[in-house]
Amino acid sequence: MIEQLTSDPYALLARLRATEPVAWVPSLNGWLVTRHDLALQVMRDAATFTVDDPRFSTARVVGPSMLSLDAAEHTRHRTPFARHFRPREISDRFDGFVRAECARLVDGFAAAGRAELRRALAGPLSVAVVADALGLDDADTARVLAWYDAIVSTVDDISAGREPGPRGAEAFGELRSHIEGSVGRRSLVTEAASVLDLPEVVSNAAVLMFGGIETTEGMIANLLVHLLRNPEHLDRALVPEAIEESLRLEPAAAVVDRYATRDVALGGASIARGDLVTVSLTAANRDPAVFPEPHVFDPHRPNLRKQLAFAHGPHFCLGADLARLEARIAVETVLDRLPGIALAEPATASGLVFRKPAAVHVRWLPS
Repeated sequence: MIEQLTSDPYALLARLRATEPVAWVPSLNGWLVTRHDLALQVMRDAATFTVDDPRFSTARVVGPSMLSLDAAEHTRHRTPFARHFRPREISDRFDGFVRAECARLVDGFAAAGRAELRRALAGPLSVAVVADALGLDDADTARVLAWYDAIVSTVDDISAGREPGPRGAEAFGELRSHIEGSVGRRSLVTEAASVLDLPEVVSNAAVLMFGGIETTEGMIANLLVHLLRNPEHLDRALVPEAIEESLRLEPAAAVVDRYATRDVALGGASIARGDLVTVSLTAANRDPAVFPEPHVFDPHRPNLRKQLAFAHGPHFCLGADLARLEARIAVETVLDRLPGIALAEPATASGLVFRKPAAVHVRWLPS
């Protein structure tokens, strides 16, 4: 089942949602929630379904952070970063930077007529924004990408029940050294360092780093694939709606994990205290009770904001609006600068925890 959930999960998730919306999955050693209303119930109720458990995969790699704590401790860790992610602050702080970075990246390949946009645009853009936000200017793109690749791979291994290798810990150690060195510079970690202990700042910065890179890179890559597969929607004015529909159809973060704090009944299942409860955002976002014809890419849906790609409740993604800004400007730049753009090769998302295509090969009419 792990292989199917990693490669092509939609038929399996649809069957579970229809017949057993809270199903025990032995290969996950936990419950899998696939219905939209039940997903909301789990994510809203942090008192019953918590992230604060020693088994939580991300915390095992980077330590306790806003992602792996609940209640007062979650608030204490999240608040020093939160004000920097309000829509107005994001626009003022990052709009010009993202536009300039997109233009610089596209300048590097626009004349070629062909490119692989995940690693030529989506990935480097995500890295540049995170590095700028966290004050990691002294670490080059390749190095930051290596850290994030190692951390995400380790989280994936833990989530799949595999024994992780040493790469994640080594990468986190290097990141820690750089974050500690950036505290004195103007960055998101500067204010946090005045109210959190340094190890707490580093853990939260690591979460922001790999979340900001992994999910944003995947979000942009998935969006490009959806638009290029459906060229009738290649309309610059439609990009904000296309972003929401792409997030619905293929969330870059496919699942979120919680742990039951008490015995509880959910969707016909009897969940025991301590059980792992995994919410499939992929399945919830394709629930036909909420989204008719859920497998169709349709940016004109009237209820796009009901998609759950950024989770819900107290752990709603802090960087959601920044990720949207990056995706919008990246796609607008592509449409403005690469006339006649089309997929050069098929592209399909895969991944158990994080879903994105291995590559997005495109071609266009070079000027």
